[in-house]
Amino acid sequence: MRKGEFDSEMSPEPKKRRDKSAAEALQSLMRLCARAEKSSGDAMRLMRTWGVAEAERQGVLDRLVTQRFIDDRRYAEAYVREKSTLAGWGVRKIAQQLRLKGVSKDIITEVLATLDSDDARTRLTDKLQRKLRTTKAANDYELRGKLLRYALSLGYEYDLAMETINNLYRE
Repeated sequence: MRKGEFDSEMSPEPKKRRDKSAAEALQSLMRLCARAEKSSGDAMRLMRTWGVAEAERQGVLDRLVTQRFIDDRRYAEAYVREKSTLAGWGVRKIAQQLRLKGVSKDIITEVLATLDSDDARTRLTDKLQRKLRTTKAANDYELRGKLLRYALSLGYEYDLAMETINNLYRE
């Protein structure tokens, strides 16, 4: 046995990716969309990775939209509800992620307008109180900076974050 011969016999051949046709992509996306909400951007990204011809992608997407498997407004509403209540994200982070998902700016603006600012303030206060218990800092200035960076990383506006941090210090 020559050097390297054993290795090639034991390791399997890398799988060759087979490109999907438009019909196969449509069927696959229908199954995926039946299980979970997908945006039009998600569908286009999946078709690109599956190797669907560029000329056929839009036709597949149009059929999915027509048959209501994909609805960007419905997707955005579910996304906003999940990320604001369960993950505790702020408006800026949610909007950024929806843009990355391929949702139009008009839909994002419309859906985010339905969020209650008092709920956002309450969620941020809860998040910051939890963070305050676990954050170590040498002084108040450093602690406020860490809390502010945390609030901004969650996608809350600067003014709301500062107001909430100041309210925590007053209590």
